Amino acid sequence: METMNPKTLLLRCYAREEADGQWSAVCLDLCLAAQGDSFEEARKKLEEQIAEYVYEAVAGEDREYAADLLSRKAPLSQWLEYYWYKLINRLTHRKDGPHKPFDETLPLVPAA
Repeated sequence: METMNPKTLLLRCYAREEADGQWSAVCLDLCLAAQGDSFEEARKKLEEQIAEYVYEAVAGEDREYAADLLSRKAPLSQWLEYYWYKLINRLTHRKDGPHKPFDETLPLVPAA
């Protein structure tokens, strides 16, 4: 029996504050994005979008395409931005800056 690696259940994400004060949140592992008036709102919208996306890919109408949908990655430019933000935050020890890398747990859908 193969064991599951807990890191495969984490989705890499980041949020950044735009020039107009809006926040954009991006899930790199599923190539999804959401916007909000605050970090919390953008993150919440992204969490909801991730949950719906994963449900549709695993248990919904799109389940025959699950392998493709769940392996859809963001472009390299967004990955570079994510790792740049992680580096800046680590070097500055800031948690309240205009860019925030974070992880989301992959929503699990129970077997039918």
